[in-house]
Amino acid sequence: MAATKEYALLCLENPLLDIVANGNQELLDKYDLKPNDAILAEEKHLGIYEELLNNYSAQLIAGGGAQNTARGAQYMLKDNSVVYLGGVGDDKYAAILHDAVKQAGLRAEYRVDKKEKTGRCGVVITGHNRSMCTDLGAANHYDLEHLKSPEVWKLVEGASHYFVGGYHLTVCPPAIQTLAEEAAKNNKVFVFSLSAPFICQFFKDPLDASAPYWDYVIGNETEALAYAESHGVETKDIKEIVKHLASLPKANGKRERVAIITQGTDPTIVSVGGKDVLEFPVHAIDKSLIVDTTGAGDAFAAGFLAGLVDNKSLEQSIDQGQWLAKLGIQQNGAT
Repeated sequence: MAATKEYALLCLENPLLDIVANGNQELLDKYDLKPNDAILAEEKHLGIYEELLNNYSAQLIAGGGAQNTARGAQYMLKDNSVVYLGGVGDDKYAAILHDAVKQAGLRAEYRVDKKEKTGRCGVVITGHNRSMCTDLGAANHYDLEHLKSPEVWKLVEGASHYFVGGYHLTVCPPAIQTLAEEAAKNNKVFVFSLSAPFICQFFKDPLDASAPYWDYVIGNETEALAYAESHGVETKDIKEIVKHLASLPKANGKRERVAIITQGTDPTIVSVGGKDVLEFPVHAIDKSLIVDTTGAGDAFAAGFLAGLVDNKSLEQSIDQGQWLAKLGIQQNGAT
C-alpha cells in the first residue's frame, strides 16, 4: 500500500467559534429558536452570542462542520495529513481558533479579513437536543482568490482527497466548483456533505451544480428528506432517497458514486451507484453515556474520510466513522 502523502486530505468550509452552553426553553423562546435545528442568524438572533458568554458559562470550541471533520480526520491519520481552508477575522476569536486547530495537529490556511469578525455559532443544548445559530462573519467572505493563491493551490494540487461541507454553498460556490472540477480532471476523490436541511431547500442551484462531481455524498435522514422534498423525489423512504442520490449523473465515470445517510442510532444506509442498499448497524451506546450530539455527523465524516485516505474498504471506513461518532457524543461539543 502506498504511503499517504503529506496533506492528502484538503477540507473547505466555514470556520466558526462554537459558543456552547446548556440552555432552557425560555432562552430558545427569547431568540425564536427550535430545540433541534441549524439556522443562519438574522438580526433578531445577534444578541445570543454575548448572552451565552455572559450568562450561561459557555464553552468555546473550534467549530464549523468541516473544521470539526478535519480535526477528527487528523486525529485518526498520521501527522500532517489534513489541511483546512476557510475565512476568519483578525480578532481574539480567530486566535482561539488558531490555538485549537494547532492543538489538534491540523494545518489551517485561513483567509484573514481585516473588516469582518470571525464567524460564531451559538449552540444551545436542552436535553439531547441542540439548536445551532450561526453568524458567518468573515467566513462569509471566503473567495476564489484565496483558493487560487500559489501557496494554497499547491496544497490543492498535492491532496488526493477533497472534502467540502455544504454550508460553504452559502459562501463561495465558485471555490467548490473549482475543487470539484480539479478532482474530476485528475481522478481525485471528492466528498460532499449535505450539512443541513436548509442547504437542500434554499441553495438548490449551487448544490445541483456540484452534484455531478460528488464521488461520496454524506447526509443524515432530515437532510435526505429535505433533499427529496426540494427535488421532487416523491418518497419519504430513506432507502429510495439514498438510491436516487447515488444514481444522479456523474462527471467522473471512473468510480461509482457512494451515497451515505446516517440515522442517529438507526442503521447507516448506503447505496453504491444507485444499486442495492446496504445497511450498517451503528455501534451501540448506552443512552446515559450520551453527553451532546453536536458534531456527531462531523465525527462520522471524519472517521469515514480517514478510512478513505488510508485506502480502507467502504465497510471499514463506515465502521471508523461510526466509532468516532460514538466517541464524540460522549463529550461536550465537537472535541
